[in-house]
Amino acid sequence: MRKSQLWAGITSPIIALSGIAAAIIINRSWWSLTDNAISDLGKVGLPHSWVMNVPLLISAILAIYYALGLLGEMKNPVSKLGVLVFILGLFFLAGIAVFPEGTEPHYEVSWGFFLAGSIGFLTTGLGLGLEGHRMFVAFTVLLFITEVLLARWAFGAFSSVAIAEFIGIFAILTWHYMLMWMKFFKDK
Repeated sequence: MRKSQLWAGITSPIIALSGIAAAIIINRSWWSLTDNAISDLGKVGLPHSWVMNVPLLISAILAIYYALGLLGEMKNPVSKLGVLVFILGLFFLAGIAVFPEGTEPHYEVSWGFFLAGSIGFLTTGLGLGLEGHRMFVAFTVLLFITEVLLARWAFGAFSSVAIAEFIGIFAILTWHYMLMWMKFFKDK
């Protein structure tokens, strides 16, 4: 993997989360974690929708660049397939920025990001288990199950989807940084 791809993988989530945080601060007079979706911060017609949408698009582009390098690091077809599904999820992330709330197909690209991102990390983790990374596969499966259970709870407990979305985002990011640690920084 190129050093620039590694840096893209490190910085991409920081850019996305910074954009979301800035959008929350700007829109704090009406936006609520328990009453809204994250996408409400980038909806069509909102004066500062670009504050979230531009960083999401930049983040997605950087993450795709990183994930293409990650694809070359995978040794078996299962982990390669998982990274390809994860890359599909990153294209859906770009779609969230390109098709903000209030446009078609925003709903579909939003769901696509969470589903493909999560299934991609689960499949990649299982593939890495085939390569002998048993602790990482156990971590991946436990994280996936926890994400699904917490997201289902959040969908039932709150009228909004923002909490479930943040659960999905932080599960994907936790897995991403743990994978980076295992593959590129541990024992270096």
